[in-house]
Amino acid sequence: MAEADARESEYRYGRGREKSRDAARVETFSDGVFGVVLTVMAVELLQTGPAREGGRELPDALAHAWPSYLAYVITFAIAGQVWLAHHNLWRYVAQVDQMLLVLNLLVLLFIATIPFTADLLSDNLRGSPTEQRLTAALYVGTVLGEAIFVNLTWWWARRRGLLHPDLDPRLATAIARRILLKPLFYLVAFAIVFVDPFLSLCAYLLLVGFYLVGGAGDLRPLRPPRRGRSAA
Repeated sequence: MAEADARESEYRYGRGREKSRDAARVETFSDGVFGVVLTVMAVELLQTGPAREGGRELPDALAHAWPSYLAYVITFAIAGQVWLAHHNLWRYVAQVDQMLLVLNLLVLLFIATIPFTADLLSDNLRGSPTEQRLTAALYVGTVLGEAIFVNLTWWWARRRGLLHPDLDPRLATAIARRILLKPLFYLVAFAIVFVDPFLSLCAYLLLVGFYLVGGAGDLRPLRPPRRGRSAA
């Protein structure tokens, strides 16, 4: 029996080899998606302004295009924060399975939709109240879907034992609690949409600021080496 298992592990698609797949390729692919999303956003910004239509002066053209700039800043902040969170969480993933790959793809599905919802947001911020609420709600739905599947990704990795074996279980629990707050905050922002869409957008920025503050699972600043130790 042991010899059969050994032969199977040596086979290219054997059980032992399949279980040993790490997360490096997943992280590389995910980083590529984030890079494309941020590049598309930058290209959209270049296309929208500042165009001096109808003989507009530059200050007037810049002021007229403020919804595009606001949508760009908010969306870039959200996408950047999601990339930071993705990078920090996947540092602890030692192995992957099929379901974890699927959950990560669903996270990227919502990330890839962000430029579309941001474009809708910039086009309809000066529209009717109904249009404002609809586009803001679509925007919330996109980031909410991303947050939900990030939570499911972490939950599945913990449940299936795909995290590094030396990861402190208390840290894994603290990370789970921290990321669980994000969809709850997005639901609050969604509720604010029906009161004031602009106030809802401000809530996004506050949420990004909250998660940029160091917390469980984030990288810590490196301490400079002591002079005595480096000299030795």
